[in-house]
Amino acid sequence: MLNTMLIEKERIQRINENKRIIDDKRIRIITGHYGSGKTEFAVNYAMKLAGNNRKVAIADLDIVNVYFRSREKKKELEKAGILVISSSIEGDGLDVPAVSAAMTMPARDHSFDYIVDLGGNDVGTKVLGRLKPILDHAEVDFFMVVNAYRPDTSTPEGIIEQMEKLEFSSGLKVTGFINNTNLIRETTPQCLLDGDRVLREVTKQTGIPVRYVSYVEELMTEEIPQGLSGELFPMKFYMRKTWM
Repeated sequence: MLNTMLIEKERIQRINENKRIIDDKRIRIITGHYGSGKTEFAVNYAMKLAGNNRKVAIADLDIVNVYFRSREKKKELEKAGILVISSSIEGDGLDVPAVSAAMTMPARDHSFDYIVDLGGNDVGTKVLGRLKPILDHAEVDFFMVVNAYRPDTSTPEGIIEQMEKLEFSSGLKVTGFINNTNLIRETTPQCLLDGDRVLREVTKQTGIPVRYVSYVEELMTEEIPQGLSGELFPMKFYMRKTWM
């Protein structure tokens, strides 16, 4: 009986989770300060959308952080039917700040759900220069992923400062926060509570809601706390190797 109840609870959670990502605006630009986990979130988000029979494209426009890049998972993403747009210069050993002109195609083609993995500082957002003139702001969500354990985003003041820098350099307004507060493989439900506490104050000061609470499902051996701001967004590890 207990197992049946748990299975039903999980099924309802999946339905609600899938409904929410479908209801987000067609173009989702995902950014976040260094160490926020934005690329892990972006890849998981793309995979969930594709799993809902959506026509999905993801653009890796992060020319700042060379360690975790969504284009490194190109094979897995393409296997899921996702169009991957990345550097205009191909090469396994290359890492150059070059982006493909194809980045504009899914923005113009309304049959796509488009996810943009964007660098999380004023330098990283400059690559939006080619995309901004064709964006209809009414169909854009600009999500800021936050790990409240990172030094620059550990306080409401720090998060707001980073948000304002991103908004100024990108010309876009943040529409929602992603609480991705974590200690990688040492993450516990308490981490989500700590991030929630900080982000509630940010929401109070800015009016910008927490859209999702993201966490790697395999790490949560304890039940997720009730009453967190935002929809639960369980993830898989795509970007990290087993030794990281």
